[in-house]
Amino acid sequence: MSPTFSSLLRHHRHHRLLRHQLPLLLFLRHHQTSSSPPLRIPLSHPTFLIWSSNTSLGKTLISTGLAFVSLFSPAPAPSKFLYLKPVQTGFPSDSDSLFLFNKLASLSLLHKPRFPILASHRVLKTSASAALSLSESPRHGGSLDFGMVDLGICEERRLEGERSGSGNGDGAVSELVSETIFAWKEAVSPHLAAERESGVVDDSVVVEMVQKGLRVGQRDGKEEMLCVVETAGGVASPGPSGSLQCDLYRPFRLPAVLVGDGRLGGISATISAYESLRIRGYDVVAVVFEDHGLLNEEPLMAYFRNRVPVLVLPHVPEDLSNDLMEWFTDSRSIFDMLKNIMKSSYLERMQTLLDMPKKARDMFWWPFTQHKHVSEDGITVIDSRYGENFAVFKDQDDRSLNQMFDACASWWTQGPNASLQTELARDMGYAAARFGHVMFPENVYGPALECAELLLDGVGEGWASRVYFSDNGSTAIEIALKMAFRKFSVDVGILSENSIGDASEKQPELLVLALKGSYHGDTLGAMEAQSPSSYTGFIQQPWYTGRGLFLDPPTVFLHRNVWKLSLPAMIHNESFEFDKMTFSSRDEIFCKSRDESDLSGIYSSHISQHLSGSRGSKYIGALIIEPVIQGAGGMLMVDPLFQRVLVNECRRRKIPIIFDEVFTGFWRLGTESAAALLGCAPDIACFAKLMTGGMIPLAVTLATNAVFTAFLGESKLKALLHGHSYTAHAVGCTAAAKSIKWFKDPRMNHNVTPQGKVLKELWDFELITQISSHPAVQRVISLGTLFALELRAEGSNAGYASLYARALLQMLREDGVYVRPLGNVIYLMCGPCTPPELCSQLLVKLQRNLEEFYLVHGKVERGAVTNAK
Repeated sequence: MSPTFSSLLRHHRHHRLLRHQLPLLLFLRHHQTSSSPPLRIPLSHPTFLIWSSNTSLGKTLISTGLAFVSLFSPAPAPSKFLYLKPVQTGFPSDSDSLFLFNKLASLSLLHKPRFPILASHRVLKTSASAALSLSESPRHGGSLDFGMVDLGICEERRLEGERSGSGNGDGAVSELVSETIFAWKEAVSPHLAAERESGVVDDSVVVEMVQKGLRVGQRDGKEEMLCVVETAGGVASPGPSGSLQCDLYRPFRLPAVLVGDGRLGGISATISAYESLRIRGYDVVAVVFEDHGLLNEEPLMAYFRNRVPVLVLPHVPEDLSNDLMEWFTDSRSIFDMLKNIMKSSYLERMQTLLDMPKKARDMFWWPFTQHKHVSEDGITVIDSRYGENFAVFKDQDDRSLNQMFDACASWWTQGPNASLQTELARDMGYAAARFGHVMFPENVYGPALECAELLLDGVGEGWASRVYFSDNGSTAIEIALKMAFRKFSVDVGILSENSIGDASEKQPELLVLALKGSYHGDTLGAMEAQSPSSYTGFIQQPWYTGRGLFLDPPTVFLHRNVWKLSLPAMIHNESFEFDKMTFSSRDEIFCKSRDESDLSGIYSSHISQHLSGSRGSKYIGALIIEPVIQGAGGMLMVDPLFQRVLVNECRRRKIPIIFDEVFTGFWRLGTESAAALLGCAPDIACFAKLMTGGMIPLAVTLATNAVFTAFLGESKLKALLHGHSYTAHAVGCTAAAKSIKWFKDPRMNHNVTPQGKVLKELWDFELITQISSHPAVQRVISLGTLFALELRAEGSNAGYASLYARALLQMLREDGVYVRPLGNVIYLMCGPCTPPELCSQLLVKLQRNLEEFYLVHGKVERGAVTNAK
């Protein structure tokens, strides 16, 4: 706990001892705040951030003017105004919250408010230097390395209004709360003051304290309320930790009022500040600035094109002795206009949020959704996302935005932390402004070339020589199938030069070799390459025939703290010893020494038997697998030894190998490519999703030079006749290049080992083993950014169509974790940059809710199992 001001003075003489204890104090403080609860931002009243394009442009004058017109309005009911100043330097000689507090007191003498005002001023935490400067006669001078201290200063006044509580009998009063949260003595940039005064504060602590301030000020009556949070310096000025303030306050995404610059050069500064806010997702509702006689409003209004109101205030007197009472009086109509704009934008925002569920239910046709089960209450209204968190609107008694971790990585696409999201937005904006969209065939431009180079030096290193761009994973798969079938046809001699372009000539039928439980996309061709499933039945795809040979793969999983191997009935071998179907660790599963085991021979014989069977004029023209993990099939972990043997058997038969890494690629399983886990390379591989950080659709199909050569010839008809209008679009390639570099750079991604080859373990092993031993759990897998469990269930409660997990899903969402199950399979997915501590918090929440779920729903399922027996 931080010391109080009085305790600081009491122990001042021991400051040398405290200086030596500072590292320990900072360590404890970091770990006390690292697991702060999810943000909850009240929306029961208008709340705005006050920004400016530079320092000393009058943010506090704007805040004071808004307080003036809010508390002194002729409204029939009292009102409340909450002013928060999170970061203050130059304290106590310069205190913006005290300025507002004192000016309101002076204004109340000149303009009697409608109702008496209960006014309070608080300063919560200061540096030791700032706190000591408040003492009238400190024993010692100089600064003290003590971190931030609880100041405990609070001043209250009652400002009398036109209506007296004793006169009307109702005792109604308005309320002013003016508060500084963190303050430092030196009048410099916050990051410098914090460093020099040993008062550095983590961003998470600032955000948590601002959240507390907003919630304390939450409207508890029917009075009209307005809240403003005033920033320090300019939009991109550093905060106490050095982070830009436009990034520091981004988790709140509060609507903004931008104080522009009416001076010479102010047009450029104001527009730059506005664009810095917009690219981070802020809504700017108004621009207001002081009149310097340069008519800056005219070019600004032309720039904004009536999208953002521009308000001009009278020139502020330069005489420092002026009490500004006349200026506030003259400016009252402008402040009234600004307050009405803010109130109107708030009401519009609230109405939009309230209307969204019904409109969505009436207009959307959601994928993979049975709309009979969707109620308006069950629709998640997402106001924004920041890093890995959604801001979800809750329409309850106290309407609010609630932070929710996106634990399904938005359909397995997401990976950026907050910093990468901002950089991607900026770089993508640059690419859009520079290129828009340009045609790709026979052209080259920077983003596409950089992206291709990074792919060949990364996921394609050592085997791939060509990059084929497309728009999504499903089409990347269809391109891969075309490539593989051509390569196979050329290699085995079933494609002659005379047959090119001759549609009348009867050709042999080519099949794929794939695994049961596989999923390769929803386009018709991609569906043909996967085994019969819920996705391919007649009710979904009447044309489906399943043009392949589908093998039932062995799987591995964790159960009761033991990694186990499950062999399908067709592979089961009586001579294989049972004790060899368990593993001492997950690493043992991937060990290449297993290639010499008895099981390797059993796998080889099983595969050879199926590949050697007669199929007449049909050929196995391609092997396609999801390496290691089958995603949509239920997060099944296929025995890597089986897949490695499968690859080797196909290679001996000249069957091209396709790795579908749309899900598994780019660190999803802990390595940049899942091929590294298998220990073998493909001929063709498909990537999408996490490749762009999930920010924009883009897919690639990588191929060896031998595959590429199969399409060379004099006739254009021999080329790969496939393409998309947005092939290799510059914005997508830019996002991919940034993400690829970011995820593998240890300076940016602290989860990458120094060698840059694998991610460190993100999921706590002890928690994983505990969950794997829970009676409600059938199996668990944990690999890279993925953690998944299958709930123990029978009959209709099992499988993809199961609704058994719905209750657990809702409990997790209420606990701040957004999940979307695969039937009775629940999974948590983070990004390559997610701190392991956060992953542990997710597991703790899962474990806690799983226990509660089991107490209620597990009894029913246990009874069903007993009856079945």
